[in-house]
Amino acid sequence: CPGMCRPWAYGGGWMARIVLQGMRFHAFHGVHAEETRFGAPFVVDVELRLELPEVDELARTVDYGRIYGRVAAIVTGERHRLIESLAHRLARDLLAHEPRVAGVTVRVHKPQAPLPGTFDDVFVEVEHER
Repeated sequence: CPGMCRPWAYGGGWMARIVLQGMRFHAFHGVHAEETRFGAPFVVDVELRLELPEVDELARTVDYGRIYGRVAAIVTGERHRLIESLAHRLARDLLAHEPRVAGVTVRVHKPQAPLPGTFDDVFVEVEHER
């Protein structure tokens, strides 16, 4: 993994990133009444940093399906006024429930944010480490 992996000093594996990019959900986050009533699309990217030993065993890495499920449950099952709050909530949850993960970057995109002009995207990015 050029540019992404480096030898890990302690466990004999490689420090690497697992990325789930572009997870799309319809949810009800926001400060305006219309956002909480009608909802809007949200896109979430998650980058997990962890040691990856060179073995072909799911038990020694992170299950993508489990990560997707945790993200989906929080994004669609909770309400946050700010995407900043949602991003921190996701990062804290993933670190709390994934002991192999050393650090996480979460991006929450709000592509249809209620702004008075044309734009490509609005997003917040947070990084949490153990």
